[in-house]
Amino acid sequence: MYVVYYYENKNELLNQLLKRVPAVGEDLTIKGRKAKVTNVNSIDERKYKVYVTLEPIQKTKISLEDLKKRRR
Repeated sequence: MYVVYYYENKNELLNQLLKRVPAVGEDLTIKGRKAKVTNVNSIDERKYKVYVTLEPIQKTKISLEDLKKRRR
């Protein structure tokens, strides 16, 4: 079992106890968001730091038709 720490830039996102360490380039889902592993560093024989890049959140745009509708 390995302790895996997930980081985005310098922010720790998550730490887990896993049976295998993710590989570079692997796609993950962390807290409901898609992520891609960019780097894996070994601290000890059981501790690993995994650096990921998260997919940006796309906000929905409000259409003009919705704004013109009369609200009751």
